Parts: sequence; structure tokens; C-alpha cells
Amino acid sequence: VQLQASGGGLVQAGGSLRLSCAASGRAFSSYGMGWFRQAPGKEREFVAAISWRGGSTYYADSVKGRFTISRDNAKNTVYLQMNSLKPEDTAVYYCGRARAAGANTQTRDYVYWGQGTLVTVSS
Repeated sequence: VQLQASGGGLVQAGGSLRLSCAASGRAFSSYGMGWFRQAPGKEREFVAAISWRGGSTYYADSVKGRFTISRDNAKNTVYLQMNSLKPEDTAVYYCGRARAAGANTQTRDYVYWGQGTLVTVSS
């Protein structure tokens, strides 16, 4: 399984970006997917997760109401729509594929990771 994240970039505070994570390999639709982020000098933290069919989603409190996770199983892709971006959202964003079908919030529940895409929000 390979995950390819894209869509990062430089944006002003209050702006929007949409991240994409394309997965190769079989059975993408059988597993939960998630987005995590890691800022310089900090540990990787949970951002959002979605279950195998998209019926369940979870968000970190810091992004709730601003970010939306979604998936298109026909395209083997998961998305993260990020609105009202803040400078504190600056980080490398990673997508991950979970061990199981649910929406998981812990890094230990993820087996595969993408390479990360950098999001920089200027004030």
C-alpha cells in the first residue's frame, strides 16, 4: 500500500486548502483513513479520521468546524478540506490508513503513512 499526499502550500490566515491522499493497492474502501500533522519540534498529532464508508468522522477540537474529512472510495482517495486556516495550523500533514474499518484517532492504529505535505499559514 502506498499513500501519496498532495495539496499543501502557502496560504494566508483565513484562507483555504484542500489536501488529497491517493492510495494504491487493494481494499482501500475496507479501512479507515486519517489525517495527522506534525509541526516543527512537536509530536505528530491527530487531525481528522473517517471510517471505511465515511459514516463516522472524528476531528481534533482544534480543527472542529473548520476542517472536513471525506473520501471517494471509487477513486481510492481521502480529502481534507481546510477552511479558516490559522498560523497554528502550519505543519506537515500526513495521511494514514488504519488497521481496521473504523475512524481511529491514535497513531498506533495506523499501519501505512504517506510522505506528508507541507501546509504553511502566514499571518
